[in-house]
Amino acid sequence: MKPRGPRFPIGLDRVAPGAQAPGVTQRPQRPVHEAAADARRRSAPSGLGLDSGAVRARMVQRLRAQGLLCEPVLQALEQVPRHHFVDAALVAQAYEDTALPIGHGQTISKPSVVARMLALLFEGRTARQRGTLGRVLEIGTGSGYQAALLGLLGSQVISVERVRPLHDRARTLLQPLRRPNLRLVWADGRLGHSPNAPYDTVIAAAGGEALPQSWLDQMAPGARLVAPLHASAGGGQVLMVVDRTESAWVRQVHEAVHFVPLKSGVA
Repeated sequence: MKPRGPRFPIGLDRVAPGAQAPGVTQRPQRPVHEAAADARRRSAPSGLGLDSGAVRARMVQRLRAQGLLCEPVLQALEQVPRHHFVDAALVAQAYEDTALPIGHGQTISKPSVVARMLALLFEGRTARQRGTLGRVLEIGTGSGYQAALLGLLGSQVISVERVRPLHDRARTLLQPLRRPNLRLVWADGRLGHSPNAPYDTVIAAAGGEALPQSWLDQMAPGARLVAPLHASAGGGQVLMVVDRTESAWVRQVHEAVHFVPLKSGVA
């Protein structure tokens, strides 16, 4: 399906009902109060001086002091207004280093966690050689904040979200930023997005017991994947880094994290 409006740069794909995962049924129409709540969230918060670049610069200074030294990531964080992607009631906390709810059981991750994952991606072979994340697959669009950052760091970004209200809201929030290289897809993220594969970079905002094979299969040689993963059955999550070589996938385990669970199907 073509983007809405003749000049809107963000693409929109929809999965047909027949393409849904087995057992997934059509979701009934949402109650009026849920629709009203989503409409309120779509109103970009402003005021409190948050539109000033100095606010983002102070957030970046704190991250730099904590040891984040990846300049492309720091520059992107300084450009993208995080408060634009936060619910109005929580806008005062937009630049604190904390995760915030965005509705539908999902969150916008802490700036330090987003920065850490993006910096790990830049340590991959392809990113080191090119100075860019190249073609990116993001699993879990969520609020759209990380997608906006990836739009500055990659040549093309495919962002997949399974929850339709979040997909729609992210599309609305990203529109003013005019990212011509960003495409939003409403689909089951566990399947990746094969039409645009292979990818140089894969990043996920939800963690499961194992990495879906589809993500690994859609990585190009030299690609890097960063995703949360349960360290053991019933245990906590860690950041898993996977590098694709010509003939294998090489894995590294990093620090403990906490993300929402990875789910199948669309909602």
